[in-house]
Amino acid sequence: MKKFTILAIGVLSMSNIMAQDISDALRFSQDEVQGTARFRALSGAFGALGGDMSAISINPASSAIFKESHASLSLSSLNVDNDIAFFNGRSTSSDSKIDLNQAGAAFVFINRNENAPWKKFVLSVAYDKTANYDDQWFASGVNTNSIDSYFLAYAQGRPLDQISAFPGETLNEAYGEIGAFYGFGNQQAFLGYESFILEPVDNTDGNTAYTSNIAPGSFSQNYRYLATGYNGKLGFNAAAQYEEKLYVGLNLNAHFINYERFTGFSESNSNVGSLVTDVRFENSLFTTGNGFSFQLGAILKVTNELRAGLSYNSPTWFTIFEETSQSISTFVMDDVDGDFTTSINPNIINIFPEYRLQSPGKVTGSLAYVGERGLLSFDYSRRNYQNTEFRPSSDPFFASQNETMNTLFKTAQTYRFGGEYKYKQFSFRGGYRFEESPFEDDTFYGDLTGYSLGIGYNFGNTRLDLTYDQAERTVNNELFSVGLTDAATIDTMNSNITLTLGFSI
Repeated sequence: MKKFTILAIGVLSMSNIMAQDISDALRFSQDEVQGTARFRALSGAFGALGGDMSAISINPASSAIFKESHASLSLSSLNVDNDIAFFNGRSTSSDSKIDLNQAGAAFVFINRNENAPWKKFVLSVAYDKTANYDDQWFASGVNTNSIDSYFLAYAQGRPLDQISAFPGETLNEAYGEIGAFYGFGNQQAFLGYESFILEPVDNTDGNTAYTSNIAPGSFSQNYRYLATGYNGKLGFNAAAQYEEKLYVGLNLNAHFINYERFTGFSESNSNVGSLVTDVRFENSLFTTGNGFSFQLGAILKVTNELRAGLSYNSPTWFTIFEETSQSISTFVMDDVDGDFTTSINPNIINIFPEYRLQSPGKVTGSLAYVGERGLLSFDYSRRNYQNTEFRPSSDPFFASQNETMNTLFKTAQTYRFGGEYKYKQFSFRGGYRFEESPFEDDTFYGDLTGYSLGIGYNFGNTRLDLTYDQAERTVNNELFSVGLTDAATIDTMNSNITLTLGFSI
């Protein structure tokens, strides 16, 4: 019942309860090179090539390259390796899984009238995982900034009676009611006050200034990050061939998000004057969403060997739903009543009002040279991340986040190169890609570089492809969005082995 109350009242005070920030917007606005083994072997440089189920996700005209109906299914072994640095601490982590990341079929309808200009019409449907969120890492080190700065940032300026329990009210009840009436920020201040981290300057209901019961000095800190989930896309495609040189296509895409994250923070100190010496703070987030986008594309055969491609990917319009839960415990030194431990575990799920997110669109230009024994391909994409937008933009909180993204983000360019050499039934492939950081300051969120190698064997109506690809990026991950904004530096390497079975149908 408490859960329902938070939802009902929260809808009426949307700007007060939101906890979303630009990291959420960026996470759901990016896509990865996923799909068939052949597509990944060329690092996704397929915008002018076509003839592959995952190429349709880049350029909708790609399906019109098929000469006959085709289907494919792909399995990937995904592995994420992290090297983590946090002040004087160093650690590593690794996570792996096997997953179905692509499945689809294209149905080709040939126009038997040889004099007709439209030679072919194709309908296809394909599922592609566009992003994998599975990751885990652990950071530890000695810091001079304490978790108290997080709670102080939320508490300063808020009246004491809006961040504390009423007489006779349990902490669980107070946490729920404060979230319902005053929002997420007051809940954070409540956790800091009721766990004895914060001390009011004046112990009256109207007090709005607070100090900390954690004394300055050094702090041994640990941070654990665990995430699971994915961003998937189901695309419905229609494409056609005009005369012998032009291919055009349209995609209508349904998107779906499933993301779950747990973070656990702990801190200890032996600083002179500290009344609170140990803190453990845990947060869980569960996100689901759905969205829509469309794509337009064309491929032109400039000559028999040279192809040019152009495609437009619209923004994706998401509707997103989020739930959070929190807990905190502290160890308090009390010379009068004796040392004690306090624990606040409200066992309440905060259900936030649904919100909308518009991810930026993308334009891709492509060139490919296709010979008898092989091919070379190049894709160039531009995406302006400043067009990322929370909606409704009339909401003051969303407006401030949109302004922040307009300041921090930029137009990012992506370059993809791929090549293939055929020898009898064998195909040998390789690729390279470079993606610019979406941030103006790329020291915060670095550029991505990756390469790929693959091999395929053509049995006739059936083809088996195997690919290894790897990508690296360095990210400074802030522990919290306010107060304790110190970052763990994470060098991430994603490596994948993909096996695809493709066949004519």
